[in-house]
Amino acid sequence: MSDEQLKYPIGHFPMPDLITNEIISQWIDDIASFPGRLRAIITGLSDDQLNLTYRPGGWTIRQVIHHCADSHMNSFIRFKLALTEDQPTIKPYYEDRWAELPDTKQMTVESSLKILEGLHERWTHLLRALTQTDYARTFYHPETKKTIRLDENIGIYAWHSNHHLAHIHQAIKMGVIQ
Repeated sequence: MSDEQLKYPIGHFPMPDLITNEIISQWIDDIASFPGRLRAIITGLSDDQLNLTYRPGGWTIRQVIHHCADSHMNSFIRFKLALTEDQPTIKPYYEDRWAELPDTKQMTVESSLKILEGLHERWTHLLRALTQTDYARTFYHPETKKTIRLDENIGIYAWHSNHHLAHIHQAIKMGVIQ
């Protein structure tokens, strides 16, 4: 497997030319089901197994789970900002540095699983209530220098969820302890 395949086991996010209501609905379903799918694949893993990596030099399963909580909290806030402000500039964060903090590297994953369960329940309720006008709202990402529509960001986070689930499956299959 190439390094690119190890980093992106499901490929890069495939932005459709036209984002339909059906696509948005599927993306929201992916986001809604993510915490349960995540809990299901890690149930029964030992503390040592949570230190398996999905590629040499990659994050551990533990770090991936905590990263998902961090990233999805940031995304939820970005949605709320975009829905209540006129094209806000969001605050980027250094996910690689966050992944090295003690809570991410050492804690059990249960607190992040609980965060994801509650967060995704609220997030998907919000997403399912949005209108076409809401989907067209935007925020500006100063790091990428891109304006991002909310419908696009729904897709990015559906992909992000599936991307990291694939990393965890890969880590379990590879069985490499960092």
